[in-house]
Amino acid sequence: MKKGNLKQILLITDGCSNQGEDPAAMAALAREQGIAVNVIGVLDHFDSEDSRGLREVEEIARAGGGISQIVQTKQLAQTVQMVTKQAMTQTIKGVINQELQDILGDTGTVEDLPPEKQGKVMEVIDEMGETIDLDVCILVDTSASMKTKLPTVREALTDLSLSLSARTGSNQFCLYLFPGKRKPVHKVIGWTPQLESIDRVFSKIDTHGVTPTGPAIREAAKSFELLSKRDMIFEDEAYDDGPR
Repeated sequence: MKKGNLKQILLITDGCSNQGEDPAAMAALAREQGIAVNVIGVLDHFDSEDSRGLREVEEIARAGGGISQIVQTKQLAQTVQMVTKQAMTQTIKGVINQELQDILGDTGTVEDLPPEKQGKVMEVIDEMGETIDLDVCILVDTSASMKTKLPTVREALTDLSLSLSARTGSNQFCLYLFPGKRKPVHKVIGWTPQLESIDRVFSKIDTHGVTPTGPAIREAAKSFELLSKRDMIFEDEAYDDGPR
């Protein structure tokens, strides 16, 4: 993670990937690149297939150093916001813990501090959560079993964009769907500060039977490379246009 910038993949799925690479392995690779992989499992009823989906959701988040949450469709909107913000806090806290360990040794963490100092550190974490720049690549499962859940997914992502717009830090979003019409993963919205076009995108979604979650996570991780290159170009242009 570069200073002042948090990177998240937000995966919304009902689990049970059945095509391509192992999703937990792809999440682990994303984590190595400083990208947290957070997973929301949308499971409205529980049977043996849902149990498999639940395990997969938890394994992906654990491998990706992120948060997992199982919800019913009606709870999705508030959960998307909650997971995104909790993941921000977890990542910032992890960075602070690492700095404490560098100073205090392997046993130093926020929890080891006296209560009054813990409170001050949590204030810093809360402030950073409002001011730090946030990049979120959203991955939405559009396999056949997600068809009835997609209208709620659309509403949840619109609410997420609106809720995060109140932060003083900048937000960047992109949206990938899997499977795509002709390939396993399809980018439908490139990196943008707001998800204004999400209604138009979701009105054209065609659901399919397969669930290539692993390839989707791999492509999402690649999207951050594109964002970094774009930012570098903007920085170079700003420098070139400056006073001489």
